[in-house]
Amino acid sequence: MGNRDKIIAYDLGTSGIKASLYDAAGRQLADTLSTYDTVYTGKKFHEQDPMQWWEGIRTTTKALLEKSGVAAGEILALSISGHSLGAVPVSAEGEILVDRTPLWSDLRAEREADAFFENVDYRNWYMCTGNGFPRECYSVFKIMWCRDHQGDVYRRAAKFLGSKDLCNFLMTGRMCTDPSYASGSGVYSLLEGRYVPAYIEAAGIDADKLPEIIPSDGVVGHLTARAAAALGLHEDVQVVCGGVDNSCMALGARGIANNRVYLSLGSSAWIAVIADKPILDFQYKPFVFAHVIPGMYASATSIFAAGTSMRWARENLCPDLVEAERRGEIKDAYVAMNEMTERSPIGAKRLIFNPCLSGGSMIEEDAAITGGFVGLNMGHDRNDLVRAVMEGITYNLRYALEILKRYDPDIHEMLMVGGGSKSPLWRQMFADVMRLDTIKTSIVQDAASLGAAALALKGLGLWPDYSRIDELHAVEARCVPNEANARKYDEMYKAHRAIAHFMAKSGRLLEEMFPDEA
Repeated sequence: MGNRDKIIAYDLGTSGIKASLYDAAGRQLADTLSTYDTVYTGKKFHEQDPMQWWEGIRTTTKALLEKSGVAAGEILALSISGHSLGAVPVSAEGEILVDRTPLWSDLRAEREADAFFENVDYRNWYMCTGNGFPRECYSVFKIMWCRDHQGDVYRRAAKFLGSKDLCNFLMTGRMCTDPSYASGSGVYSLLEGRYVPAYIEAAGIDADKLPEIIPSDGVVGHLTARAAAALGLHEDVQVVCGGVDNSCMALGARGIANNRVYLSLGSSAWIAVIADKPILDFQYKPFVFAHVIPGMYASATSIFAAGTSMRWARENLCPDLVEAERRGEIKDAYVAMNEMTERSPIGAKRLIFNPCLSGGSMIEEDAAITGGFVGLNMGHDRNDLVRAVMEGITYNLRYALEILKRYDPDIHEMLMVGGGSKSPLWRQMFADVMRLDTIKTSIVQDAASLGAAALALKGLGLWPDYSRIDELHAVEARCVPNEANARKYDEMYKAHRAIAHFMAKSGRLLEEMFPDEA
């Protein structure tokens, strides 16, 4: 048996859970993945079965031990990075009171949000909480919806818990949260670091239904006998509180010092600035979470359809590549699409793609904005369409960055993480479009897992601080802006912003003309 110094970190995401094994130095030794489903019972109803999260933890833990060959006795602690804005009702007896719970993106609580803001000034609320997603996404409004539509569930609920906090409860029997997750509750003051009684009162909910807040690296407890048996671990394994996914990713993406910047390029994409002051702007509403590092904040702007726009192009423009990948004739359809992009000139022959296929984030002038191609003519081929998609995502993220740069104009380099960062072509495109250096390190898709593991390592005293994270990020590639390319992209970017304005107007017009099909 090896030393008892191994950490299992869980990245509890929207589509699945990834379990990763780390040693005391923060090196990842193995990982495994389990997926689960999201149920869409209406346009605004996005739900998951919370027991699937627990089942994912159970199956990945056992698979991870088997895959790595590490004995259960070597595991010291567990820590979770969890998707945000959850509100799962749990009784005092520990019963989960619903079969499905609203996901972070669920928008059903619109009326509850309207009622709240009859008594609370929206601008003051945003400037206090930093809650810049669509307002009805936030946990307090989901709790209000439960009160109004599931009265018996609300009355029986002892606490409403977020995703990772529910799993921590199932592991330890303790109901609590951390500052990073609490900062997405809708009733948390970023600067004061506590729940705001006036907001709880305005919501008309019971304050004691909100979980207590402990440090992100604090120990929730040890595994119960039941949880230990389910996971195949020992009862003395400690569970560290962990954090919300945005803040765990910020920690794992080198966000350990003032004014660090990273881009997460996945299905959606966001650019985050880590600093000792939140970036708050009521016009563009950057969404801000308390960092898992006390006294720091992760402020971000986002677009909803980055990787999903590429997936749309893959499935609808390149079905032959998808089939070739399935047959094993090519290794990766996305790599082939990168090669197609290189056969089209910068600007894709004046073809512009707006990537708002999932509507507009808070940075856009209207949530009804649509995606689409503008400038298409008979001279374009598929190579141009694919390049336009990739460029359009990049232009949209430049706009997201420019909002943040108003508050920190000295941004000169950006770490890229997430699946899209694997593409050398795209990293150079970002460098040229944004006129800053882009960096790829050895930590590509595991930043959130590393952040969760780091919380356990520091919380249990194996690390004195988080400086080790910088050492774990071995720089593998740096792209420097090409001035000639950057000038060409500057002109296309101006056109892209003008077209985004047009697409916002046309999207609103279509929604008004065809409300039943929106």
